[in-house]
Amino acid sequence: WLKSFGSSHLGTSGLSGTWRGERSLSSVAAMKLNIANPSTGMQKTFEIDDDKKLLPFFDKRMSAEVSGDTLGDEFKGYVFRIGGGNDKQGFPMKQGILVNHRVRLLFKQGMSCYRERRKGCRKRKSVRGCIVGPDLATLSLIVVKKGDGEIPGLTDDSRPRRLGPKRASHIRKLFGLEKQDDVRKFVVRREAGKK
Repeated sequence: WLKSFGSSHLGTSGLSGTWRGERSLSSVAAMKLNIANPSTGMQKTFEIDDDKKLLPFFDKRMSAEVSGDTLGDEFKGYVFRIGGGNDKQGFPMKQGILVNHRVRLLFKQGMSCYRERRKGCRKRKSVRGCIVGPDLATLSLIVVKKGDGEIPGLTDDSRPRRLGPKRASHIRKLFGLEKQDDVRKFVVRREAGKK
């Protein structure tokens, strides 16, 4: 019975091989680049399908600076800092883990990628290493140096901070005030918008 079962399903094994091939092709999917510009307070997401454009980012670590020339003509002259990312299953990159795959670490209070639910609790969680690889779904970039051209939705407009600092020492630091200056004149009032 087992021999006949195996021989009757020989034809479908070719189909499963084709399906595996299709699956491997779909794994080389597009990567989303979430680019933030701190000077304007704006951010924009770009979807890059071509792996050749992403080659300069591969094998770089988080907080490394990469030239954006290969991404296209609109990014010529731009320099980006790698801020982080997520793989295709949604696991975040963690700084200091020098691998380009997933690892399971024991987290405790104060560590990134972990929020303590009860005091003193530790938890083993999966995170991705800090080295960029082709299996990432999203990559977060920060504009360090602006290039020649403007990128619509990222550098052409500016979105100021809606909320100013509330603490007196932070207001002094922002406006460069002395200890004896009156801070109350420099408080940024919060505007209540329409709902």
